[in-house]
Amino acid sequence: MLDICLLGTGGMMPLPYRWLTSLMARYNGSSLLIDCGEGTQIAMKEAGWSPNPIDIICFTHFHADHISGLPGMLLGMGNSDRTEPLLLVGPKGLERVVNNLRVIAPELPFKLEFKELSEDEEHFSFKGYEITAFKLVHKITCYGYTIEIPRKGRFSVENARKYNIPQKFWNPLQKGQTITDGDITYTPDMVLGEDRKGLKVVYCTDTRPVPAIERQATDADLFICEGMYGEPDKLEKAKGYKHMMMQEAAEIGRRAKPKEMWLTHYSPSMGHPELFAKELKKICPELVVTKDGAMKELKFEDE
Repeated sequence: MLDICLLGTGGMMPLPYRWLTSLMARYNGSSLLIDCGEGTQIAMKEAGWSPNPIDIICFTHFHADHISGLPGMLLGMGNSDRTEPLLLVGPKGLERVVNNLRVIAPELPFKLEFKELSEDEEHFSFKGYEITAFKLVHKITCYGYTIEIPRKGRFSVENARKYNIPQKFWNPLQKGQTITDGDITYTPDMVLGEDRKGLKVVYCTDTRPVPAIERQATDADLFICEGMYGEPDKLEKAKGYKHMMMQEAAEIGRRAKPKEMWLTHYSPSMGHPELFAKELKKICPELVVTKDGAMKELKFEDE
């Protein structure tokens, strides 16, 4: 099971009724955060979620509305007696940017680890999450993120007994481990069926439409995408500032066919993004014009 909370849906600046765009995911006791703009701590508390289990923070890019809340977040985590390392992921230059921000948060009781992205697409594994970072098109280097939770095939007791595998090895094999017992080697494929469908969430913001978004979002359980502007006369502004229109996002959703799609990162000039919902659903029926604090519990198909 994967829990998702869209902490905020605003772009550029926090508003009294809309925090800056940030996503939080929880899986198997570990939390993942994407972006940390001003007010993210407050948005998290309003949602009833805690920063303590956060093991990884991924940054889309280094504009202030996506990273300026980090020093306060780190201090808050430190004041909660955290000692476990925290992994920070983002575009090349991340460590330099974070260290500059840490002038106001110089002492922490836990270690910061960094993974800097430089390729158009990079994949890595972390605490049960399979994460793919893919490059977007914005004013500065920007990445979207795909979060996947894979699922192994069903364990076959019949096969375990057929191969005379001691029961003490069943659990490690089910987790994908290869076991050597004396001269005998037991491999997961001896007891596991075909991999089952896992869970997939795709998050992208601050970008023009690019093929990588549709490719990543195809058949996602949840696709979260920027919808900066909705008024047709804002198209040239969207192109100039490298942002996306709601209608453009909806077209990507129509082609990618996710189970559900959420819009986020609304312009501060857009007081009521929900007014565009009816028009957008004609393009992509799965689309939801979300608000701060939107939550979803994603379950495996047979749960």
